[in-house]
Amino acid sequence: MNEVWKKPPTTLQAYQAMVGKEIGVSSWHLVDQPRIDAYADVIEDHQFIHVDPERAKETAFGTTIAHGFLTMSLLSIMSYEVMPVIAGTTMGVNYGFDKLRFISPVRSGKRVRGRFVLAEARLRKPNELQSRTNVTVEIEGEDKPALVAEWLGLIYFA
Repeated sequence: MNEVWKKPPTTLQAYQAMVGKEIGVSSWHLVDQPRIDAYADVIEDHQFIHVDPERAKETAFGTTIAHGFLTMSLLSIMSYEVMPVIAGTTMGVNYGFDKLRFISPVRSGKRVRGRFVLAEARLRKPNELQSRTNVTVEIEGEDKPALVAEWLGLIYFA
């Protein structure tokens, strides 16, 4: 089992007290050409700016770049590393985004990490919590982030 699943649980009240605070920052994750190529194969998007390093050299990016949705998909592992587990949780599901913007391209060979701020945690039902997390994906060595998002989640309790 992955170590990120073995965090000690926190209480619902302690989780809700984190609203408005930065929860944490994930580790760095490499976005290299093999990862970009594998993602291109999965989603069947082989646009040259992603998979052809020679042609991509001629663009303003100077190299291949990750698909925006690849960068977004890394939010899952980043959140597992950072976000607390609430005691009694039976499952959590992705509820979508209220906002998602791709600010800067992630060039092949760069590393990214996620910065998480809990913006909202409210009970919709006695056994269902809706959370809103503001996430910024930073690119190592760059001033502008790769993306910013308001990410929604539902957490269910027994």
